[in-house]
Amino acid sequence: MPDASEADRIVRAFADFTDGAAMKSRDLVLLLLQHSPTPFARSHFTPGHITCTGLVLSPDTERILLVHHRRLDRWLLPGGHVESSDPSLADTARREVVEETYASLGPDAPLALAGIDVHGIPPKRHEPFHLHHDLVFLFRAESDRCGVSNESRAVAWCAPDEFDRYDVPENVRRSWRRVKTDAALRLR
Repeated sequence: MPDASEADRIVRAFADFTDGAAMKSRDLVLLLLQHSPTPFARSHFTPGHITCTGLVLSPDTERILLVHHRRLDRWLLPGGHVESSDPSLADTARREVVEETYASLGPDAPLALAGIDVHGIPPKRHEPFHLHHDLVFLFRAESDRCGVSNESRAVAWCAPDEFDRYDVPENVRRSWRRVKTDAALRLR
């Protein structure tokens, strides 16, 4: 199980002062880590919990992998909740990407976060409205092959000129730009 010190180290290393929204999310994640004894617990609703997402680049690095989320009815990056069996937070993101898309990911290890985004999750059944403190890790797919899991309606490779058509959220667009311009985030 990942621990709070790992999250703290990863989040503190993220610094993009041109992206005020991501930096505000960074501060919120650090506050969660400082004040919550269970920041990864899916049942921790006030104010929420840490989740991990994958920004998956296509093999040519010119497109990103999106899932059309069944419950939220919108195109998003694949990702989800931390499990006790996950060795690290990057492994959480990798597991979630593979579970949701069946994509084959390259062995490249994320060198740094591609983004941080704290966002609201609407209530459902026994879960109240809460926040996902989302850490976005970078991966590259080994091929374009992928599939649809029961959590999604569809998966798609999306190029930047299609971002409007897929209504790609602004935090994902900023992460894409960061990946394309920050040499520290380039995968080998």
